[in-house]
Amino acid sequence: MEQQRILCVGLVCLDIINVVDKYPEEDTDSRCVSQRWQRGGNASNSCTVLSLLGAPCAFMGSLTAGPVADFIVNDFLQRSVDTSAVVWQVKGQTPCACCVICPSGGSRTVVLSDTNLPDVTENDFSKVDLRQFKWIHIEGRNAEQQVKMIQQVELYNSRLPQQQRITVSVEIEKTREELYQLFAHGDVVFVSKDVARHFGFQTAQTALTGLYSRVKQGAVLICAWAEKGADALGPDGLLIHSDAFPPETLVDTLGAGDTFNAAVISKLSNGGSLQDALTFGCRVAGRKCGFHGYDGISEEFSDG
Repeated sequence: MEQQRILCVGLVCLDIINVVDKYPEEDTDSRCVSQRWQRGGNASNSCTVLSLLGAPCAFMGSLTAGPVADFIVNDFLQRSVDTSAVVWQVKGQTPCACCVICPSGGSRTVVLSDTNLPDVTENDFSKVDLRQFKWIHIEGRNAEQQVKMIQQVELYNSRLPQQQRITVSVEIEKTREELYQLFAHGDVVFVSKDVARHFGFQTAQTALTGLYSRVKQGAVLICAWAEKGADALGPDGLLIHSDAFPPETLVDTLGAGDTFNAAVISKLSNGGSLQDALTFGCRVAGRKCGFHGYDGISEEFSDG
């Protein structure tokens, strides 16, 4: 039987990335150090990292036909990411993000043209053969539809013994009220520093203890806090911490959070402990911040 994969559901877009030696002032002309096109979007980036870590994976999200989608699909194929679950929309445009990366200040600024391209729906998801997957990761977007997708997985799981069930993780990154219903529907819940601060928490630890009542029984809640590392809280009530592993020189933080999520999922999906997964996530994310793009990850971590 073919090895079961990890499915990531969410956004894919085109990132047009400008690397600058200093952040440009308003109403000025300046030259960038370099420019590149890169496939972006949280779920899409996590697929890239999963593939580089040697985890078979697939992407589910929306595209519309055209040259941007051609670039994206070709890049997925080069990364050995399965695209059979992509939903081809007849209306809307594939989103594009203009990104400015300034290594000297450690900043990355993203301006997303979030077009009128519809997100995938519960009906789209119902056509997916769940037998292919051992883990499904959902980037919080159209949360009401995504809750219904997770309910489909729960129904599928209810007919299987525990060891054959699909694990569901969700990412709650944006401070949008609609997304907070996802807290209660993930076996593993990634909550961002921005969302934690939105709820009034100033550390990962206080965020986890303050937000844990929102997750379902038995779930794991994880919060990464940039240079402060990351923390996790499981049903045993023990707070787990990993320090950050910053690179010698900070080069590119774009996608660091997506890298962390993917590395944690990769380790947990292979039976790793929560502590090992958290530390691995911080190590891989730190490594990623030391170079542009993602290719350097595979040089050190491809064997997990």
